[in-house]
Amino acid sequence: MAENPIFVPKMGESISEATVIRWLKNIGERVEKDEPIVEIATDKVDNEIPSPSEGVLTQQLFQDGDVVKVGEAIAMIDGNGETVAEAPNTSESKEPTTQSPVEEIENQISEAAELAKPVAHNIVSKPENSNRFYSPLVMSIASQEGIPSNELETITGTGLEGRVTKADILKYIKNRGNAVPATSVISESVTSKASFTPEKSMVVSEKPAIPVGQGDEIIQMDRVRKMIADHMVMSMQTSPHVTSFVEADVTNLVNWRNKIKKGFKEREGQNLTFTPIFIWALAKTIKEFPMINVSVDGDKIIKKRDINMGMAVAQKNGNLIVPVIRQADSMNLLGLTRAVNDLALRARENKLSPDEIQGGTYTLTNVGSFGNIAGTPVINQPQVAIMAVGTITKKPSVLETDQGDVIAIRHKMILSHSYDHRVVDGALGGMFVKRVAEHLENWDMNTEV
Repeated sequence: MAENPIFVPKMGESISEATVIRWLKNIGERVEKDEPIVEIATDKVDNEIPSPSEGVLTQQLFQDGDVVKVGEAIAMIDGNGETVAEAPNTSESKEPTTQSPVEEIENQISEAAELAKPVAHNIVSKPENSNRFYSPLVMSIASQEGIPSNELETITGTGLEGRVTKADILKYIKNRGNAVPATSVISESVTSKASFTPEKSMVVSEKPAIPVGQGDEIIQMDRVRKMIADHMVMSMQTSPHVTSFVEADVTNLVNWRNKIKKGFKEREGQNLTFTPIFIWALAKTIKEFPMINVSVDGDKIIKKRDINMGMAVAQKNGNLIVPVIRQADSMNLLGLTRAVNDLALRARENKLSPDEIQGGTYTLTNVGSFGNIAGTPVINQPQVAIMAVGTITKKPSVLETDQGDVIAIRHKMILSHSYDHRVVDGALGGMFVKRVAEHLENWDMNTEV
């Protein structure tokens, strides 16, 4: 039998790994050339891996939920096409690693030695409803130390996707006996605030159970929602957020669009929305304030050359995805309109490629599309700023004229600019959003698209 490996293909810039979602072919099944055999996920985009040749699937080297690196073999196929009995799954002990070869060998030796020891304690099983992966070594150590499954869930993991490593659990065990009971911490904080120290507040305890009443519905987060939640929490922990607001008078812009949108639709076959106009104004302003177009790496600031604009799109299932328009500053308004409409449509239909959601340097989110007047958006890491545009509403406004002040009905909107206060100070963040507003307010009624 001539078995050939099926590898995880390169799927885009900066993508180094993927998660197995589900197998589309079972072991022993015949596979045709280019027929999908497994569904994988990278960030927020799902993809299918096709078979490079016809034959019979003989091995699945990973299980659902496992993480596999780009270029790594994910399955084996018999090129002779002979149907075989189902082979034992070898993925249970296969765990991706970023360790050096020496560290990996040392850990394998250590794991084998630990597993060989007799265990006098009750075996700890994986917590129910847990999405975390625990290696046999970690579970063995937990059993020997008498750490129950619910306590295991509270340990902070530093491994891939937050997994608990041997070092994590050993560090936890070392500090386990130093934890102060919650009641004593509360008592001390009430009686003497002056004696408060961070060490006394570090209490290892279970999260309180959320009460579920009669008729309440429990909905399990899907994979994308969990990834969004993790990314948002990480962003808030990473960047000190500051938000500046500016109200812009976009009456000229609204009147111009109303004047040309019908002819544009007849000529181009698509709608002219405000989003490409906002992206045009942002790209123009970023060229004037390039220190908004940066990322932070420790104590280094990485100034980006390209202006790659991300735009948040709400999918049909309620999840959020951010496709990227690369080098947006080099595109005219017609090109931006086509790019926005194309990416938004394919984003809602979950047809984006991994490359199309990578590499953004600044993000726009249109909260006005839901009737919101303003928002305080969360920064899309590793970017340092994001702008929310609110709904455009008619308001009475005071205008200065040669004959004196008058009250007129104007089209107004609020721009909300959230930025990372580690590298963007209030002056830069405030001037940036003010300049974007000026570009929109001074819109030329003779603009052609």
